[in-house]
Amino acid sequence: MSLDWIYYAISWILLRWHALWEAIGVPDGRVLGTNWAWILGILFLVVTLRVILFPVFVKQIKSQRAMQALQPKVKALQEKHKGDRETLQKEMMELYRTEKANPLMGCLPMFLQIPVFFGLFHVLQHLDPSISDKYKQLYGWSLEQFNSAADAHLFNAPISAKFGSSASELAALGANGTTVKVLAGILVLIMMGTTFLTSRQMILKTGWAEDPQQKMIQRLMLYGIPFSLLISGALFPIGVVIYWVTNNLFTLAQQQWVLRKFPPVQMAGAKTSSSARPASSGARAGNKNPVQPARTGGLFGKKSAPEPVSPVVDTKALAPKPGAKPVNPKKGARPANKPKG
Repeated sequence: MSLDWIYYAISWILLRWHALWEAIGVPDGRVLGTNWAWILGILFLVVTLRVILFPVFVKQIKSQRAMQALQPKVKALQEKHKGDRETLQKEMMELYRTEKANPLMGCLPMFLQIPVFFGLFHVLQHLDPSISDKYKQLYGWSLEQFNSAADAHLFNAPISAKFGSSASELAALGANGTTVKVLAGILVLIMMGTTFLTSRQMILKTGWAEDPQQKMIQRLMLYGIPFSLLISGALFPIGVVIYWVTNNLFTLAQQQWVLRKFPPVQMAGAKTSSSARPASSGARAGNKNPVQPARTGGLFGKKSAPEPVSPVVDTKALAPKPGAKPVNPKKGARPANKPKG
């Protein structure tokens, strides 16, 4: 299947934003070693795509909430049909259909962004000044636009260069190898950090899954993907890393807003973070999880101050014992309202 339509779509959006920034008055030349019209074009390419995908993202959150609410029923079915996988699958599919929950909806936004990412990767890789004029005009680019983008820099590093660029590739771009490696290395580290935070933010709000397979997937998303970027990030053009970092920052803000608007489902009998145990009990129990299930607070899981607990009065201790004589007032004590003789 040809992906040309994705390359054309991404090129069109990128070129429209670049033209808009030029029309506004953002200089096309370098300021502080940066061609800001092209950098802003990439940033707002992210904004455009995330706005388009926002309804799908909201559906993803709602689907995750629905799946959480169904966990007690799913466990009941698993106990009822233990050892009968075929019947269990049928019953679970019927449950999802009845409750209008779609397990695949949780992965849909990520799957929709994958072709966009590879499309942008291809378009930026295509910005090679050594190719013929015929290929420079692919995907709706004019020669002037292509040459301008191929020469675009961020702090004196070409956006089409990468950490792993060879000496010949850097020479063709007229780039300094040290500048490219330092800038690309910093951006890759930021990309890894923001990727970790986006996964951590979601787990802070939804908690760790009880199913071992789902929990393994959560750990892979939390640790595996950011670590893999340490290697694969060296192959990404700087423009792609800019796109990824911007996308992560947008995701952090968007998730924070959506998670506040659609808070996690509180399961029956679940313990909240501010009750049911003292703050140090997790340490005594040897809990080594980096994040706790369904914690309250912001991105870094900061707990709110616990509400003051009123002292419990032991009414049994204060009540008179059975058979005990009532306590009489002291002899000679005169009631306050008795008139003097």
